[in-house]
Amino acid sequence: MKKFNFRKVLDGLTASSPGSASGTSTCPGGTTGVPAVGVAPKETEVQETLASENFQICKTVRHGFPYQPTALAFDPVQKIVAIGTRTGGVRILGRPGVDCYCQHDSEAAVLQLQFPINEGALVTACADDTLHLWNLRQKRPAILHSLKFNRERITFCHIPFQSKWLYVGTERGNTHVVNIESFILSGYIIMWNKAIELATKTHPGPVVHLSDSPRDEGKMLIGFESGTVVLWDLRAKKPDFRFYYDEAIHSVSWHHEGKQFMCSHSDGSLTMWNLKNTAKPFQITFPHAKSQRDGKKPDPCKPILKVEYKTSRSSEPFIIFSGGLSYDKAGRRPSLTIMHGKSITVLEMDHPIVEFLTLCETPYPNEFQEPYAVVVLLEKDFIVVDLTQSHFPIFENPYPMDIHESPVTCTAYFADCPPELIPALYSVGAKHKKQGYSNKEWPVSGGTWTLGAQTYPEIIITGHADGSIKFWDGSAITLEMLYKLKTSKVFEKQKVGEGKQVAEIVEEDPYAIQMISWCPESRILCVTGISAHVILYRFSKHEATTEIVSLEVRLQNDVEDIITPEATENISPYTEPSQPITGSPSNVSPEGIKDSIPCLKVKSRPVRMPQGYQAELVIQLVWVDGEPPQQIASLAVNSAYGLVAFGNSNGLAVVDFIQKTVLLSMGTIDLYGSSDPYLRQLRSPRRSKQLPAGLSELSDSPVSLELERCKSPTSESRDNSFSRSRSSSVSSIDKESKETITALYFMDSYGRKNDGTLSPCLWVGTSLGVVLVISLNLPSGEEQRQSEPVMVAPSGTVLMLKGAVLTFSSVDCAGGLIHPPYEVWRDPNSMDDNEKPRKRKLVTFSPSSSQDMGDYHFAVICSEKQAKVYSLPSQNCLYAHSITESSFVLRADVVTVCNSVCLACFCANGHIMTLSLPSLRPMLDVNYLPLTDMRIARTFCFTNGGQALFLSSPTEVQRITFSQEMCENLQDMLGELFTPVETPEAQNRGFLKGLFGGSGQTFDREELFGEAAAGKASRSLAQHIPGPGSMEGMKAAAGGVVGDLARARIALDERGQRLGELEDRTAAMMGSAESFSKHAHELMLKCKDKKWYQL
Repeated sequence: MKKFNFRKVLDGLTASSPGSASGTSTCPGGTTGVPAVGVAPKETEVQETLASENFQICKTVRHGFPYQPTALAFDPVQKIVAIGTRTGGVRILGRPGVDCYCQHDSEAAVLQLQFPINEGALVTACADDTLHLWNLRQKRPAILHSLKFNRERITFCHIPFQSKWLYVGTERGNTHVVNIESFILSGYIIMWNKAIELATKTHPGPVVHLSDSPRDEGKMLIGFESGTVVLWDLRAKKPDFRFYYDEAIHSVSWHHEGKQFMCSHSDGSLTMWNLKNTAKPFQITFPHAKSQRDGKKPDPCKPILKVEYKTSRSSEPFIIFSGGLSYDKAGRRPSLTIMHGKSITVLEMDHPIVEFLTLCETPYPNEFQEPYAVVVLLEKDFIVVDLTQSHFPIFENPYPMDIHESPVTCTAYFADCPPELIPALYSVGAKHKKQGYSNKEWPVSGGTWTLGAQTYPEIIITGHADGSIKFWDGSAITLEMLYKLKTSKVFEKQKVGEGKQVAEIVEEDPYAIQMISWCPESRILCVTGISAHVILYRFSKHEATTEIVSLEVRLQNDVEDIITPEATENISPYTEPSQPITGSPSNVSPEGIKDSIPCLKVKSRPVRMPQGYQAELVIQLVWVDGEPPQQIASLAVNSAYGLVAFGNSNGLAVVDFIQKTVLLSMGTIDLYGSSDPYLRQLRSPRRSKQLPAGLSELSDSPVSLELERCKSPTSESRDNSFSRSRSSSVSSIDKESKETITALYFMDSYGRKNDGTLSPCLWVGTSLGVVLVISLNLPSGEEQRQSEPVMVAPSGTVLMLKGAVLTFSSVDCAGGLIHPPYEVWRDPNSMDDNEKPRKRKLVTFSPSSSQDMGDYHFAVICSEKQAKVYSLPSQNCLYAHSITESSFVLRADVVTVCNSVCLACFCANGHIMTLSLPSLRPMLDVNYLPLTDMRIARTFCFTNGGQALFLSSPTEVQRITFSQEMCENLQDMLGELFTPVETPEAQNRGFLKGLFGGSGQTFDREELFGEAAAGKASRSLAQHIPGPGSMEGMKAAAGGVVGDLARARIALDERGQRLGELEDRTAAMMGSAESFSKHAHELMLKCKDKKWYQL
């Protein structure tokens, strides 16, 4: 524990900006942990408990749908599923809570996944022609072995049931055999020229299928892409049968008796083959082709990419396949076809099918399969179809696979929420759940997971491009959707045929969510949209029919003044920006210049609102003199004050949502008054900026910014690079056309220097690193608050930082976080016994102080470049820390860790940093997350408990922790992928069935594929690479003296164990010798006096 004393730091030294007023206090930045200007009246002691040992970064869990999936596998005994992706990721899913993400270091696409059934392992085949064996008998799977093929490309893999040998087919048409235990290539190879007839002049193509015969494990079916299928006798090392078809093969599936199999082809046909007649298929069907008469060839159909042929003891067999639709059916969606007897069911999918698997009751390939479900992996979804019901319903998915239902545009993360919030949100969200799901339990039920001891309520909120907001329960590293809100419902729908609304400023997604401000205690939700609108919601458990109040705010820039020759005739008088313009009627001038028009139209009629979040107020920025409103850059709401504030590049607006009035609508430069550190002058009278239609292609800064701003938040170009200037020097002010309001924070504070009492304040940060304090004078008493006006005025306080201001917070003199005041939630639509609404109950947090202390609390301010801590009300800068010089901070939050507080920062160069408070000592600095696009920057957020999250892909949320305590407890929180389960016994086939239905002999693969019989494979063919989870990998990692000592200790233990075993064997031999001697002596005495003929 360290103690920091602030003793009249740099006595008598103060620094202020040259042009600042008397209330201005600044300090030089860039020095790490150096006390800056300011004189504390008396000694202040703050005990900080955080140390660098309290911090460690690690990933916790990943939620959502695997991005760009490529492969699928299922273990029928363990009942877990694995999904591979194009970037080398593997997601393993079991029962809810069992969700594991693995990543190949090479990031090569996963081509195929294979479970050695009930072995707690997984084999992955990647696009870099490498096989990997993963150990799943640990919570964090690790690679045990890898095998890199050097001369051939892998195309197909197959592991027979209860076998330790893996068959690998290649692009050259050869088939290799790999020992899974050692991951060493066997010398047994099936060459393509041995498999086909010598008379064949063409190459059969890559291997697209491998499987052992259900009737005889010594026979393997090899399918080549060209249409050739070979039944290979593994013992005799020669083909038994060859099957030829003139259409390319995509997949092959056996009948469980092993006498016939089915192939799917590129022309949309299915062929059935019998081993007794190999000359031609005994059945050819085009399931989706139109029936043709007079022997005409059927219409062309799309390829059937995969078919599965599954039998059932009690009904007709199931034939399930993907693709095969007729080409003439344009616009048909991707489909999965289920043929059961004479019925054909086509299940249309929302996205293309990547892979599907049929789940069966038995893992044995030579028994009736008894299919009960189909797992379908789509490009953007994961569904399971119930085969036990005639209408084939789907199972309700317990995993959060629909995060990306609409693209995520922003996130918010709240840990340690009020415990009653999650049940309240779930109760209103459960009403909207879809019906018609299967009544069976989710079939992917493997693994075990228990609720950890250190769990607390966590809520994750995601905003989406379609204007929807989703609330998720993120407690205990799981994720479950609680409630969905559609913000677009407050606006009028655009009628078909009308074309685009004239005032829209984006071409698509006009309702896209940009920012979320949520007060969990009062349950007030405030969101901003891309069309420069703010919506305020209250939570209610009762339905209501009310009108939505709409306010219009006019914000315009006061410094930029571009006047074109064509626009000189259209001069309008300057409107004082400090006077709010609300409820302005829509107006379009005769010249076509839009003015005072909002971008969207709010519903004017009473709206019936279901229980949950109900819109109370909509605030819209309007067009000004033909200029569309700038997008909102900052947002804050406070339930105790009843105020919402937002700002953009034109200015700041403060709205009273209790009285539904605009309190402040002011240009940024007006907020300074006489305290402007840059001494900028207003141009008066000001001519309105009006750009005729022909000037929209000008390349000067305002127009280019406008074009950039009008892009949709989901457009790819926005995700590629950072474009806004980050210079905050005085010389750059002339080049900066606008000063943006970048940060807002409500708190009880001291508005002016050396104020004696706390009062409500709004702290404002700008893109030029300036901090302004707005004083708020609220009426006392609930009745007065409903009617008397709220007074809002800049206090004159101006503080300076380097870089755009990102966040504010407040810490008391004991180092504890001061929570902003809030109103306790009350249902706005419920009535008590007296038929009167409940009174407001406010909770405030006063900073702890003593009578003899002058400064009562600290203001923490973080910008893109530095962090500063000011003591209040003296406004002395106690600490300044330069966070980064070469990069800039994207996200900063003051959060709690280990019962203390710290400042957590995420930089554009990928560094995650934490600083102690209030001393700003660096605790952690790790280059953890390379920033690849704007998606991460837009969605990264910290929360209490040392946690954070971001969108790792367009469909997945990655959660991380920077708390050492959580890293240590993470192992207990994760689910077990492998559970010891007995493999079900094979059915008794009966005497006659075993005699005539197939060979009952066992097939010893070890005798055939082992080194003694097959020899060693060529070293140049494949290279064995020990994985980090293998013994070789651990030995390589355990270098140095510690590793040598550990190995020596293990060797001594093994030697002692062998000596003990030798001693036991010696004692046993001595006992055996004594027993033999005793019996021999007894026999000698018995026969001593007998004659030879008496023996």
